[in-house]
Amino acid sequence: MDQATRLRSIIKQNQVAPAHAARVITVTSGKGGVGKSNVSINLAVKFKKMGQRVIIFDADFGLANIEVMFGTVPKNNLADLIYQGKGIRDVITWGPMDIGFISGGSGITGLNNLGTDNINYLVNQLSELDGIADTVIIDTGAGISSAVIEFLVASGEILLVTTPEPTSITDSYSLLKALKMNPRFDPELSHIKVISNKVSNEKEGESLYKKLNAVVQRYLHLNIEYLGSIPEDHELSKAVMQQSPVCISNENAKSARAFDDISKTLMDIPHDKASGMRGMAGFFRNMIHGRYGIG
Repeated sequence: MDQATRLRSIIKQNQVAPAHAARVITVTSGKGGVGKSNVSINLAVKFKKMGQRVIIFDADFGLANIEVMFGTVPKNNLADLIYQGKGIRDVITWGPMDIGFISGGSGITGLNNLGTDNINYLVNQLSELDGIADTVIIDTGAGISSAVIEFLVASGEILLVTTPEPTSITDSYSLLKALKMNPRFDPELSHIKVISNKVSNEKEGESLYKKLNAVVQRYLHLNIEYLGSIPEDHELSKAVMQQSPVCISNENAKSARAFDDISKTLMDIPHDKASGMRGMAGFFRNMIHGRYGIG
């Protein structure tokens, strides 16, 4: 039996729908420095305040933004789960307000080289997140690397963070172009929502979205939706320096109120229209399909 046949068998074995499927939201950006991880963390805080069980999956293996912003150092990461036999609960680090996060670490880059036993264990362990969390937020790396694109292809719900900087708009377009060109990307199964970050006001946020949407519609014919904007805010910058999410340290900050609006909009989306409801088991099955060319 060749590897592809074994993988098909593994995937088939893990296709039983979980009793509870977590909502998976993937946060991404075309370039670094636009506030992507801040968005992930503060939305997690807002979801938690709404009664959701939340886990952040830090898929940016080159940086450790989530743990730095939480001021918490994880004892284990995804590589420990894959290669050291750790369980999924062993690699979850609990931050403020009992928001969990998983550090991808070198485990992300090692996915290409996994044997079937490792894959079987990984899928089974990650599927347990569907029972641990109501919402899983995946914080990808920035840019158009193959690892980032594979995460996006597997995602049903994508939040694209951009800023008014011309390079950010250009890089956001490049990311969407790379995603659209991927043969496995299905625009019918993935909802892309834009967050305008570091804007002076709501009007600028809407204008930023319209600029991006105009070129996306003209050249990519891809549907992207406007989710909302987050204003430039000194209180948010101060919170980062204090290693505390602004939605915890200063709920009255203008950025915190913006996160409140965006999180409520996301929570109001009917479940049948939130493609992220496929759960973590489904998400990683999609990733394995892509990495090993299994159709």
